[in-house]
Amino acid sequence: MKRKHSILIAIGFTAFLTASLVVARPAALVSQSISSRKSAGHLVVHEWGTFTSIAGHDGEEIEWRPLNGSSDLPSFVYDLTALSGAGLRSGQRCIKCNLEALVRMETPVIYFYADRETSVSVRVQITKGKITEWYPQARMIYGSTPSDGIDWGRITVLPGAEESYPIESKPSHYYPARETDAAPLRVCTVKGEQREKFLFYRGVGTFDQPLKAKFDNGTIVVRNTAADAIPQLIVFENRGGQIGYQVRGSLKRKASIDRPSVGQTQAALEAELEAMLVGQGLYEKEALAMIKTWRDSWFEEGLRVFYIVPRKVTDSILPLTVEPQPIETSRVLVGRIEIITPEIEKEIETTLSDSSRDLNDVAEEIMRKHGRFAEPVLKDLLEKTGDTELRARIQKVINYAGSNPR
Repeated sequence: MKRKHSILIAIGFTAFLTASLVVARPAALVSQSISSRKSAGHLVVHEWGTFTSIAGHDGEEIEWRPLNGSSDLPSFVYDLTALSGAGLRSGQRCIKCNLEALVRMETPVIYFYADRETSVSVRVQITKGKITEWYPQARMIYGSTPSDGIDWGRITVLPGAEESYPIESKPSHYYPARETDAAPLRVCTVKGEQREKFLFYRGVGTFDQPLKAKFDNGTIVVRNTAADAIPQLIVFENRGGQIGYQVRGSLKRKASIDRPSVGQTQAALEAELEAMLVGQGLYEKEALAMIKTWRDSWFEEGLRVFYIVPRKVTDSILPLTVEPQPIETSRVLVGRIEIITPEIEKEIETTLSDSSRDLNDVAEEIMRKHGRFAEPVLKDLLEKTGDTELRARIQKVINYAGSNPR
């Protein structure tokens, strides 16, 4: 009787689990995949982020100050001021603004999926770089030559827990990353318990990008310097609000791509990007969250190349350690290369050549129109021009831009 009772309980419990899974299973195939993995009791880790660089006229990356500008990150996000014991950001002197680098590592976020409460430890290193912002609070931000890194110590994955995260009224690129099926996380810090949907970090680097790109007589020449093929790339341009793009598949070595003809739709481009990100291992909601996060920046005025960073390159630049080891780890980093067009150079050169205007007013106009990319464009012009007077004006504007972050 006792055995029969135990069997009935087991059958009832199994039926309950089955029913729960059926009710909870989303319609999308990607979400079905998530549910099946979670029901197996496995830890799954997914990550996405962006490497942004600026190509000079020779195709090599230009050194710039990628964080020398306004930030829309919420005030609860930690940055380098926290290392001095300040804790939360509080309007102090911008320590990170004058960091010069080749690459801006934008918003990598790490998601976790599990079927039960799980304790994990997480650490990320950055080769030839520095971590500049992060949330939740880390156990340690460390540095050594040639690597820097971040260690969150032990965090708790809480599938099904109430989602209660910090939020502020001002808009931010930070929040769309929460729009996924990932499990909530709990991090216990010296300042108390913190909750978030992901682990967030950001940084700058001096590492070489695996793809080089330059503008050459109306075409974009791209060159893969990595051992593995670039899985996919997109050449995109927004000219006066009109957009055009070209999608290319695997790139093993080198290719010349015509400058895109404008007249295409952003919706079609976003569908291409979503398919590309999902094809590399992200879940659909993760891909959509990434696109939503960077929609206004990725598709702004200018010519740029987006590409999938080969996984081996990602792992060499950003070694990730998660314990216990996940059954699946997907890391999808998108490289973004800004290409300086002849039109931008001509516009800035014309503005600089007007000696009747106050140079500070000229600098303000250039910075307002070109934002954080103004200084690297000016540096590229400085290298190319032989006009002594123009070189002097360019250098003064560069100095002004460096001392007046926007």
